[in-house]
Amino acid sequence: MKLVIVESPAKTKTISKYLGNGYVVKASIGHIRDLPKSNKQAIDIAGGFIPHYEISPGKEKVVREIKGLAKKASEVILATDPDREGEAIAWHVAEAAGLGNTKNQESKTKVRRIVFNEITETAVWEAIQHPREIDAHLVKAQEARRVLDRLFGYDLSGLIWKKVRYGLSAGRVQSPALRIIMEREREIRSFVPETYWTIFADLRKGMLEKNDQEVITFTCTKEPRDRKEVDRIAARGESGQWFITDVKESQQKRTARAPFTTSTLQQAASSRLGYAPSKTMGVAQKLYEAGLITYMRTDSTTLAKEAQSGIVAFITKEFGARYAAPKEFRTKSKSAQEAHEAIRPTDASRRDRGDTEEQRRIYHLIWARTVASQMADALLLKTKVLANVKNDPSSDNIPDFALNGSRILFDGWLTADRGARGEDTIVPKLAPNDALSLSALRADEKATEPPARYTEAGLVKELEKRGIGRPSTYASIIKTIQDRGYVTRQGKTLFPTDTGDVVSTFLEHNFEKYISDSFTAEMENELDEIADGTRAYKETLAAFYTPFTKDVAAKQHIEKLTTLGDADSAFPCPQCGGKMVIKLGRTGTFMSCARFPDCSGARTMAGEEMTGPKELGEQCPECDKPLVERTGRFGKFIACSNYPKCKYVRKSEEEEEKAKTGVKCPHCALSSNGGELVERRGRFGAFYSCSRYPKCKYAIKSRPTGRICPDCGALMMEGTKTIPERCSDKKCPRHNPHKIKTA
Repeated sequence: MKLVIVESPAKTKTISKYLGNGYVVKASIGHIRDLPKSNKQAIDIAGGFIPHYEISPGKEKVVREIKGLAKKASEVILATDPDREGEAIAWHVAEAAGLGNTKNQESKTKVRRIVFNEITETAVWEAIQHPREIDAHLVKAQEARRVLDRLFGYDLSGLIWKKVRYGLSAGRVQSPALRIIMEREREIRSFVPETYWTIFADLRKGMLEKNDQEVITFTCTKEPRDRKEVDRIAARGESGQWFITDVKESQQKRTARAPFTTSTLQQAASSRLGYAPSKTMGVAQKLYEAGLITYMRTDSTTLAKEAQSGIVAFITKEFGARYAAPKEFRTKSKSAQEAHEAIRPTDASRRDRGDTEEQRRIYHLIWARTVASQMADALLLKTKVLANVKNDPSSDNIPDFALNGSRILFDGWLTADRGARGEDTIVPKLAPNDALSLSALRADEKATEPPARYTEAGLVKELEKRGIGRPSTYASIIKTIQDRGYVTRQGKTLFPTDTGDVVSTFLEHNFEKYISDSFTAEMENELDEIADGTRAYKETLAAFYTPFTKDVAAKQHIEKLTTLGDADSAFPCPQCGGKMVIKLGRTGTFMSCARFPDCSGARTMAGEEMTGPKELGEQCPECDKPLVERTGRFGKFIACSNYPKCKYVRKSEEEEEKAKTGVKCPHCALSSNGGELVERRGRFGAFYSCSRYPKCKYAIKSRPTGRICPDCGALMMEGTKTIPERCSDKKCPRHNPHKIKTA
């Protein structure tokens, strides 16, 4: 019997089916060992940064099972993921199970490492035929990353606890990401808008102002910043005779983009589907485990020769020979090393696959991008028409007015990737010197806008551009800064919180070097060199940690950052009338009396007075202590005065009234004491559930509209801007806005 170890239980059935009798496939269920929480016990710094690993809580049973099966096996095959982390997991499994290395003297069991980029029968058997030993360099690189992150976060977070607020933290790659967001936020805050005008001319063919010709809207090629210039253009446009000055037609090619890497998949899924990077990676993981796509953590854009041939053959059969155009794409990233192929379907002939709607949408995105990459260029006809008034020697000429259009002459790769197609803009048949009549001339006053805040897709692109992080870390970086409360996501946009602002400012002022682009990117390169075997583990960590500890120690005596600046003088202390300052609390910034603790006056940033807990004269139903009214992040609430020993909490009457929807709970509406749906807040934001919870556990994600779905009878809830409402039942076609739109 041969024992095969994989990471995920989802892979075991598929791989067992491929290998058949004689093989037992067991899942490690991810990592089985990690560093203990205590830094002192975790790493022996003096001994050469030696990590001390422990079996992860809950994995003891997994380790026992692997040990027992390994004793009966003639060979142990470690088939974890084909990246550094997968290599490290394989090594940890071998160590924890007492297998040692391939020359294990204890059990005489052969230990082999195999890797495959896709979970297909051919790929698995090909890997079985070409085993190798565990790559010690890759393991050391992953170990260096883990130790480095622990040392960085532990020492710097401890200082932030002392100088800013308890519970805050810093990270080697998360902090630079937060800094990038804050730099953009400061640009927005300091931005001074300028007024400009966009001028439109509604024109008709012919000399007569009133004719049957369709109105054609031209746009001024210049956007004046001066009102006098706008009036001059308007005066000439309204008094002069319009005509076509030029018509330019040109054919342009649109070339398909390279197949997906991890970052480009996350960007496309965010912009097209609205998926967060962490969600995209979770869905892609399921597709990979099901054998539908290749490994999804990669910064390579290349395709295997066999895969490329299969894709080209499919294109020729499905669309015709003129659509097939094999291309090779060079990987732009200098450090591409996580895997050797781009993300692609394992079988290009399968257009739609996946068990859930999310899986089907991600799969189709990958399929379309991959197939399109091997197709002929699309051919577009670009048209630009210029119009102006007859030249008047007595006055200055005005800028041209333009009309732009485009239409597809040959769709090429757009046949496969219709999401990139766009709309045709057809320009009416016009020729130079054609006379035009003015129907209306209008000017829209606008203001220049600051640079846009980062979306999750934009931040992934920026991190990759600056060399911060690697494909496997982008999603976790963004998730971490959101989980820590440094950034919030509104729609697709990332907004820094007050806490994120304070933490980033503190780090930028005191540890600018360690969260800079150059330092972070260089550290990633050094980790890559450890993986290549060209750099030593101990020397790399020592070169970082020796000056780092000195810099952290030098900041131990700086003043505690409790005051963030003076508050607006329009808001005096509500108790003593004195000056107020801005401070950071657990729920964000607030105004506090400058004389604190002698005076406890406080206001919200909006200027409302903040009062201490107000006793209500009621007893806590759980511990009989007095109940008090407090003000939190989401408004007023009622809690036990014995907190944190007693964690009883409920909304205030005012907030309860706001939370009511007026919609009866569909699960218990017929009951004599049926509840209604009310707004609640959880870990992932607002949701709506029955007021009789926990007796009734009915809940939906969006606000109920009160209407019933005509297809399945379930409750309808608010949808998106384009789809006003959708069904609350996930199994109903009306639940998915995309399906409703295309139905």
